[in-house]
Amino acid sequence: MRIAHYMQDIDFTRGGPPRAVIDQVATMHARGHQAGLLTTNVRDVPRSWLDGTPDTPEVVELPAVRGSFGRLSPAAIERVREAMGRIDVLHMHGVWEPANLQVAAACRREKIPYVVSLRGMLDDWSMDQSRLRKRVFLALGGRGYLERAAAVHCTADAELEQSRKWFPRGNGVVVPNLIDLEPYAELPDPSPAQQAWPEINEPSLTVLFLSRIQVKKGIEHLIDAIAILQRDGRADVRVIVAGSGDDDYVAAMRARAETAGVADRLTWAGHVGGDLKNSLYAACDVFALPTSQENFGFVFFESLASGTPVVTTDLVDTCHEIERSGGGVIIPQDATRFAEAIASFSSGERDGIAMGAAGRAWTLENLDTSRVASEFEAVYRSRVGG
Repeated sequence: MRIAHYMQDIDFTRGGPPRAVIDQVATMHARGHQAGLLTTNVRDVPRSWLDGTPDTPEVVELPAVRGSFGRLSPAAIERVREAMGRIDVLHMHGVWEPANLQVAAACRREKIPYVVSLRGMLDDWSMDQSRLRKRVFLALGGRGYLERAAAVHCTADAELEQSRKWFPRGNGVVVPNLIDLEPYAELPDPSPAQQAWPEINEPSLTVLFLSRIQVKKGIEHLIDAIAILQRDGRADVRVIVAGSGDDDYVAAMRARAETAGVADRLTWAGHVGGDLKNSLYAACDVFALPTSQENFGFVFFESLASGTPVVTTDLVDTCHEIERSGGGVIIPQDATRFAEAIASFSSGERDGIAMGAAGRAWTLENLDTSRVASEFEAVYRSRVGG
C-alpha cells in the first residue's frame, strides 16, 4: 500500500504523538509499503529522510501554517493535493488544528480515504479544557471532519468510550500505539544514567518522573507525596525529574519542593532522550506519573519494557492494560495514595523486580511491533477503495 501520514509538527518536545508518527512511518516502510510523511515542521524528522537518502520514506515539507487561525496557504494545499496522487490512504493526527480540516477536505476532493488518530483530544478531561472553543470548533467543521473519516483511531477502549459521543456517526477503531521495541530487545544498560546522575547509586529508592512538566502531568502530587514520606519517615526516596516545560511553571514546582522541604530529594535533569532515556528507566526503581489524562502514554510501556514498574492514575486510558501487565499500580490522583504506593516498594510489600519482569514480558508480547503494525494494515486495507 501507499500510506502517508500528516501531522502539523514533528517536534518531540511536544510529547509522544510526533514520535508515534515517526515510528509508524518507519515501520510501514520497513514492512514494504510506500510510506511517507507530510508536515509543516521537520524538526525531529530523521535527517536521512530529509536528505532523500535512497530507500527512506518520502517527506513532503509544507509551508508553515499562517494567520491567527493557523491555516495552510493555497500553495501548501496544492502540494498536499499533488501528494494525493501518490498515496492510497492518508493517516492524520490530531483534532484541533484548523489545517487538518483543510487536508481532510483535499482528501475528499481527491477521493482518498483518511484515518484520524485522536491522540486523547476527545477524552473527558481534555474536553473540559477550553470547553466553549472546542464545542464551537466541532460544530463548525470538526465533527464533520471526524464523521467523514474512513476510521477514527483510538489507542484504548477507554478512549473510544469517552470520545465516541463527539462523533456519533463516525467509525471508531481501537489499535494500540505502535512502539519501536527494538531498543528494548535486551534490557537497557543502567550505567550511563548512573554515571550521569550519581545520586541514583545511593541506597534510597529512586523514583523517575519522565514527561513534559505541565499542569496535566500532576507533578505537584508527586512532590507532595515525597513530602509526606519524609514527614512520616516511612521511606528514603529520591526523585529524578526528567523533562522540560514552561519556565514559570517549572520554577513554581521547584519552589513547591523547596517549601515542602524536599528540594534536596529531587534532581531536575531536564529533557532526556535517546539511549540515555532508556538507561534512566532501567536505572530507577519505580516510574511514577500522577497525570490527569493520557490516552496511551508511551512512557508507561517504555518503562515496563525496561523492567521498571509503573505507578500512575486511574485517569489514564490504558490503566487497565498497565494493571493487567502485572507491572503497574493504578491509584487515584492523590498525594497520599502515591506516597503509600511508593512506600510499598521501599518496604518490600511490593516486589519491584518481579513486577518489572512481568510488565516487560507483557509489553514485549502484547505491543510487539509486528503485531500492532498488522492491525494498522488491516484498518488501512479495509478502508482503501471503500
